[in-house]
Amino acid sequence: MSAPVAEEDPIRALVGFTVVLRHAGVAVTTDRVSAFLEAVDQLDVTSRTQTYWAGRLTLCSDPDDVPRYERAFADWFTPPRAGSRTEIVDRRPPPPARLAALTSPNGQGDVDSSAEEPPLLARASGSELLRHRDLAELSAAEREHLRRLVALLKPEPPQRPSRRLRPARRGAPDPHRTLRAALRDGGEIRELRRRASSTRPRKVVLLVDVSGSMEPYADALLRFAHVVVRRAPASTEVFTIGTRLTRVTRELRMRDPERALAATGRAIPDWSGGTRLGEVLRAFVDRWGQRGAARRAVVVMFSDGWERGDTELLGAQCARLARLAHQVVWVNPHAGKDGYAPVQGGIVAALPHLNELLAGHSLATLERLLEVMRHA
Repeated sequence: MSAPVAEEDPIRALVGFTVVLRHAGVAVTTDRVSAFLEAVDQLDVTSRTQTYWAGRLTLCSDPDDVPRYERAFADWFTPPRAGSRTEIVDRRPPPPARLAALTSPNGQGDVDSSAEEPPLLARASGSELLRHRDLAELSAAEREHLRRLVALLKPEPPQRPSRRLRPARRGAPDPHRTLRAALRDGGEIRELRRRASSTRPRKVVLLVDVSGSMEPYADALLRFAHVVVRRAPASTEVFTIGTRLTRVTRELRMRDPERALAATGRAIPDWSGGTRLGEVLRAFVDRWGQRGAARRAVVVMFSDGWERGDTELLGAQCARLARLAHQVVWVNPHAGKDGYAPVQGGIVAALPHLNELLAGHSLATLERLLEVMRHA
């Protein structure tokens, strides 16, 4: 069972220790593993004592866990030797501030505290690991951590050319500003003022599927929509789709994400219901799309493509939407998984009219979506 820490991948060794500890009967959760890795990253670990206390303070939640932790620690970090048991003792003063070695290079542990050991960087980040986890497989603690990470996103709205010109150092001459400056200087033209084209935020429309098959992802997607709305409230619209169309833009404009999500939940009558994408999309195009919400906009649909209604109707409405919008992006949580193929009826009908088909099962894929939206 024992394994040296100073192997090629120290992070894998530390995570492997938490697996052994879980098999030993200690309730090691993912958030405790993340805290353990962050503690090892922050502390200056020059001996097994530092690693021991970093793990004991973050991985043990009950006094009964301590004996199990000590046995697992000794088995994992110290090669077993017949008739002896290594004491976890280190009375040296704290080392200078730096990331240091966890064990000696030969993996024999820190039995001799006076021996010098070369530094071994063991930098890990629980947030980085969480970024690539499937949103549907997260624990309650991981979901809470993910909510904080989503709130830290900084989306940049896409831009479009504007008819309004702005003052610039280079560009076409601006006769009005040039003449006004000449009048202030007694009628003498001292400088030729210029102007250039400007940009303004392009409209963004988010359609979030809240049907039963999308329920594991709906909370994270609505939080993502809240961040996008808060960044550009004047140019962003959010609707939920399922068995009916519901506009939730006003609720998501609230500053506090928890209040915004609570108000959104109260406004959605078909949460975790069925799916009639074709009919709902037709209602959106008729009521909102043709009246300006989708014209020259970036329209993003979050759905797994399971359509209980007429798939031909969905294809026809996607074609109408594509003619109105600047770009149509479909985000499917299953598209990023191994072995996925776009064989669902809704995806097959909509695929010819899409500009992008992206994955949306993790925070990393949502960050990728922000890049696609920004460069649209």
